[in-house]
Amino acid sequence: MENPSIVVHPPALDGSRRVTAGSETLGLAYHLDDVVEILRLADLDEIEVQESDIIDWQGGGPDDWPGLSEHPAE
Repeated sequence: MENPSIVVHPPALDGSRRVTAGSETLGLAYHLDDVVEILRLADLDEIEVQESDIIDWQGGGPDDWPGLSEHPAE
């Protein structure tokens, strides 16, 4: 089965980025790790998030998270 086209939308005012597959919203990401988890929950975890051609990073790439200086400690 072919993977859907994934879009990571430009950052919102709070720094979150909406992640969609086609017309379906998969979730909101605040960090690259969130994108990985959103795709895992959608059974799309075989996608290499930072290097995949099927992910359209709009408004900045996988390293662009405005307002985020570092990922919060777990």
